[in-house]
Amino acid sequence: MAELKQEFLIKTEQALRDAFPPVHDLAQRKCLPQLDQHARDFLARAPFLCIGTQSPDGTADVSPRGDPCGFVKVLDDHTLLIPDRPGNNRLVTLSNIIANPVVGLLFLVPGYDETMRINGRASISYDPDLLSQVSVQGRVPRVAIVVRVDEVFIHCAKAFRRSRLWDPATFQDRSEMPSLMKIMLDQTGNAPDDPDALAQLDQHLEERYRETMY
Repeated sequence: MAELKQEFLIKTEQALRDAFPPVHDLAQRKCLPQLDQHARDFLARAPFLCIGTQSPDGTADVSPRGDPCGFVKVLDDHTLLIPDRPGNNRLVTLSNIIANPVVGLLFLVPGYDETMRINGRASISYDPDLLSQVSVQGRVPRVAIVVRVDEVFIHCAKAFRRSRLWDPATFQDRSEMPSLMKIMLDQTGNAPDDPDALAQLDQHLEERYRETMY
């Protein structure tokens, strides 16, 4: 493990603030306590979000969520409804919410360099009336995440412009890395030597994607 030089570590809030210019007044005032029309319009266009949670022992976790544009439903100016689609059943996000309801959300819209951030408190519901609002192809999720909004703001474009995330010229060839199945089997010590056997496992994973998307 790399050893950090203690004399260069920032350990106090005051030391941190002293290392940066003051926050711009507009950056302070843009944070709203509820959803406005701009936030609603952004949400209606967002097919993807990341949700940050924290376990009882303080371990942080960030999980992706994705669906067609507008999959996160606005129940009112203070409340969002996020469907929980089938996954790996580790249930890390949901377990963390039970232990600590504070969540951070980051919404992305393809082609937009700006993002939207929402901080709030979450709960888990299996209310049929709520779940019916986020059904897809006649399938309702087992549960949904209800977020009470504490803070919402549009985040500037610098990170996306630095990374050129949406620029096709920066897109990388996925074949330059092994398939997900190969990576997982290598990491667990069970990767087959036979390329045909691995190809069959890759195909099975693709079939599972199609069968269990919702």
